[in-house]
Amino acid sequence: MDFQKELIAEYDRETVKTRKILDAIPADADFTFKPHPKSMALGRLAGHISETAGDWALHTLTVDKLEFPADHKFEGYIPASKEALLERFDKDTAKVKAELAKFAPSKWDDNWKFVAGGQAWIDEPKYSVWRNWVVNHLVHHRAQLGVYVRVLDKPLPGTYGPSADEM
Repeated sequence: MDFQKELIAEYDRETVKTRKILDAIPADADFTFKPHPKSMALGRLAGHISETAGDWALHTLTVDKLEFPADHKFEGYIPASKEALLERFDKDTAKVKAELAKFAPSKWDDNWKFVAGGQAWIDEPKYSVWRNWVVNHLVHHRAQLGVYVRVLDKPLPGTYGPSADEM
């Protein structure tokens, strides 16, 4: 089995499914909406999904270490609109697909580290980071977003088969 080919195919499948859920966000949605006080706001969750499939995936492939100083003030992406979200998602995932296509399979064993404030939060082989912190993380938050769309009483597209709205 050509696992590099399989990883590329999986990323392609999951980003197509993710885009469908992002596109299901109503155009007039309130991006400050939260289904629960402890939940992320809709706009931040959608932005985080875009960052995971885009910037985070790209960093996993192109650098060996991502490090922020203790005083770093991370500002997560919050889209101004659904249109801006989809535009960024498409642009960023295209960059990732290009990098993934030329990524040397031998590099999956290279170490990747995420350090913030001097503390290593992730210190694993790139393959583990890709599987756990890119693909699985993307699927996890995509499912959360599906709940938001459902709570907003909007049709939910299927991902691994038809949804109840498509039956």
